[in-house]
Amino acid sequence: MKTLLPEEVAEAGANILLVNAYHLYLRPGHELIAGLGGVHRFMDWHGPILSDSGGFQVFSLSRLRQVSEDGVRFRSHIDGSEHLYTPELAMEVQRSLGVDIAMPLDHVLPGQSELGPATDAAERTLRWYERCRVAAADLPTFAIVQGGIHPELRRWHARELAALDAPGYSIGGLSVGESKDAMWAMTEIVTAELPVDRPRYLMGVGSPEDLVNAVARGVDMFDCVLPTRLGRNGSLFTRDGRRNIRNAAFREQPTPIDESCDCTTCRRFSMAYLHHLFRNDELLGYRLATVHNIRFLVRLAEEMRAAILANRFDDYATEFLGRYRPV
Repeated sequence: MKTLLPEEVAEAGANILLVNAYHLYLRPGHELIAGLGGVHRFMDWHGPILSDSGGFQVFSLSRLRQVSEDGVRFRSHIDGSEHLYTPELAMEVQRSLGVDIAMPLDHVLPGQSELGPATDAAERTLRWYERCRVAAADLPTFAIVQGGIHPELRRWHARELAALDAPGYSIGGLSVGESKDAMWAMTEIVTAELPVDRPRYLMGVGSPEDLVNAVARGVDMFDCVLPTRLGRNGSLFTRDGRRNIRNAAFREQPTPIDESCDCTTCRRFSMAYLHHLFRNDELLGYRLATVHNIRFLVRLAEEMRAAILANRFDDYATEFLGRYRPV
């Protein structure tokens, strides 16, 4: 949510935020945030906050990482300092932040990992989840399903975690290099094994077409930096796909990004003005584009929920995916 005030995020329709325990652990430090009243007060957000333990960041950003049963020893991508990040420390960080929903430390691997390493990582993730639950029994902590692109391993891991009666279930280790077909196949396998009365959270997925495809397979929750990152780079969501506002074609365009959109950006500003802002590297352009992309995804979620309640989701998904052209 870079560049936006909390009230602008809320006005766009978002009512829950995600923070990353790994990043806040390294800077400014969870003890400092706890001393200042917790992360809600620190960032002046009055709604619920979900935290990712940082498992993905440990494995993707850190240098010289070494995995053991204790946890992960790594060097910070910020200053090179060495840390041992354990399941217990991951939960201590999230409890100190004062979040409403926590994630356990999990062992993340690249999307195309072989069966042997993927099995080892899934089994370790299961053991680490038990340690996380013991370390923070009072903190609602979702279980994370791993297993790479191996159907039987995914099925086994989902069943093992479903038996533990977690408050919610995350689907991890996808959108990390595997094909879209493999991602959807694994998602469908996992959701079929999870309880229907608990939220299913597909981690790290945030493009409009992916949200529709995932909801069709039983997913309820998502998180991703994509909509805000794309916005800051001038890429805007529309019903027909992304539009690069820097393109000269929008220099004299008097209409908003989307005539049907009710976001602040579309209600007040033309594409010509946004084009001008981005061509001149004006910070306001980043803000306005971010507001629009957030509102676009929130409206998409609202429409999907309404379609489900009206028993017409299949028609809605077919119509949306038939029109939307991903990059």
